Amino acid sequence: MSKSKGDSGFALNGPREGKAWENLAMRLLWMVVISVMLGVAHTVLTFVRIIQFIIMLVAGRQLNKSLVDFGTTLGIWIAKATRYRTVASDVRPWPWSELA
Repeated sequence: MSKSKGDSGFALNGPREGKAWENLAMRLLWMVVISVMLGVAHTVLTFVRIIQFIIMLVAGRQLNKSLVDFGTTLGIWIAKATRYRTVASDVRPWPWSELA
């Protein structure tokens, strides 16, 4: 029986489908994993910013192209991870999908 009557006469929702709750549980697990990965990404981004700034000081405001490209790619990954965590997307970020 999926619905039952309460004391006031209105129908109460029965238990949810097991598969739907399993999917939510897996999404929660992936969200926690991705949250940890985002923490690491923000730490890496901090180091990249510091290194890029030092390079600019030493090289007369010349940017390191490799660090610029890495920062752009990392920013794209952070955006994809944030979209997954806020349920704006069902696509998990790299390494489960393409990076760029």
